[in-house]
Amino acid sequence: MRPEGIKLLPWLVGAVDLVMIAIATVLAIRFRVSLSIFDTAGDVLENSSLASGFFVGTWLVMLVFFGTYELHVFGAGTEEFKLVVNASFFTAALVATMAFLMQYPLSRGFFVLLFPIGVLLLVLGRLLTRRLIQRARIAGHFNEKVLLVGTPGYIGEIYTVLDREKWLGYQVMGCLVPSDYAGLEVTSSGIPVLGHSEEVRAVVDELNPDIVFFTAGAVSSSTALRRLAWDLEDHAHVQIIVAPNVTDVSSERISIRPVAGLPLMHLGRSRSQLASNDAKRAFDLVGSVAILVVLWPLLLGLMLWIKRHDGGPALFRQVRVGREGAEFTCLKLRSMSIDAEQRLTQVEARDHVLFKSHDDPRVTRPGRFIRRFSLDELPQLVNVLRGEMSLVGPRPPLPSEVEQYEDDMLRRLNVLPGMTGLWQVSGRSDLSWEDTVRLDLYYVDNWSMVQDLLILARTVSAVMGSRGAY
Repeated sequence: MRPEGIKLLPWLVGAVDLVMIAIATVLAIRFRVSLSIFDTAGDVLENSSLASGFFVGTWLVMLVFFGTYELHVFGAGTEEFKLVVNASFFTAALVATMAFLMQYPLSRGFFVLLFPIGVLLLVLGRLLTRRLIQRARIAGHFNEKVLLVGTPGYIGEIYTVLDREKWLGYQVMGCLVPSDYAGLEVTSSGIPVLGHSEEVRAVVDELNPDIVFFTAGAVSSSTALRRLAWDLEDHAHVQIIVAPNVTDVSSERISIRPVAGLPLMHLGRSRSQLASNDAKRAFDLVGSVAILVVLWPLLLGLMLWIKRHDGGPALFRQVRVGREGAEFTCLKLRSMSIDAEQRLTQVEARDHVLFKSHDDPRVTRPGRFIRRFSLDELPQLVNVLRGEMSLVGPRPPLPSEVEQYEDDMLRRLNVLPGMTGLWQVSGRSDLSWEDTVRLDLYYVDNWSMVQDLLILARTVSAVMGSRGAY
């Protein structure tokens, strides 16, 4: 049985949806009556009020019908928002059709106002509940017990992600490995081995997990996996997740096409070339100009503060490597003392090429402030205007860092470096070098404009939270 708290999640989200739809209804009626662009009609308020109860009920029923209250859609991914929008459009079409067939005198102004306002409020409400759910999961609530099945290597990869991203709500209780690993009690990742892959049914009966997670190497054939799924049919609450032997590929590049009974997975080509198209360049230009127009007084004030603190230059110029290995001068607000290079020996040895010391003695008082909120990056807007950088992309590396790159890491240079990127919004300097590379390569291979917008939105919360900013 699932924990009671998890069972309450759909009801809690449904309550938020009800409140948002009710607010949208009230606002639509108010704006319909008060806005001068609509004709006045004496029966608008009465007809709209009578119909609003039907609208609210129908909308909630469609949200249920479209699966927006399924537990697996909460907390991560875009499926939840897609389902909410689809259910809302279907509700609008259904209401319009019913009003036409029944010849109900529905106010067109009220109808036009209700659904755009409602969709916006529903999405905002889902964003709010998602943030609350994620925080609750980090605190240990609403978690689901996970049983991993597969070879130790693949299990370790999955466990590393689930353990780091605790907001997903997956609590790994143990793993099952093939009988080839007889005698193994704990994997190299520290996960207790609870038995063999062939014993899935017995272990599920004993431990009653919420999720059985099959990784690569879990079974010897698709027939064996199908039989294991049959064995778990009477455990209605147990969710089965299968992780294919394909990682760090976005859903936009994956399509499942059944051929002769085989669910074949087709992978689209890397999108690294698209990350340098004219649309992204136009977005960078418009975005950087807009940010400079808004923040130039702050930038000027910070430059004066740095200059007055020790008399040194306000800007720090450093050669970095851009797209296709081209070098350029990267601009930053100076956060360290003038003799920072001479005092480099005071800093601990690097553990990877992006290492930043948590307590670097060379950082000045103004530097601590601007680093905390990543304000030292603001001058890089000039690099964006020059076409040397983008608003979003991998961090621009030093030439000495590029010399240490392995072949896979060189793919980071296929796109313009960015002021912010996936690794910055995922922990910045708190991440390991391996995670940093993985996130940057994911961005390069799976670029999309929507992803850029999401990264920029997450950058605001990451900067305000100062996570990983040293």
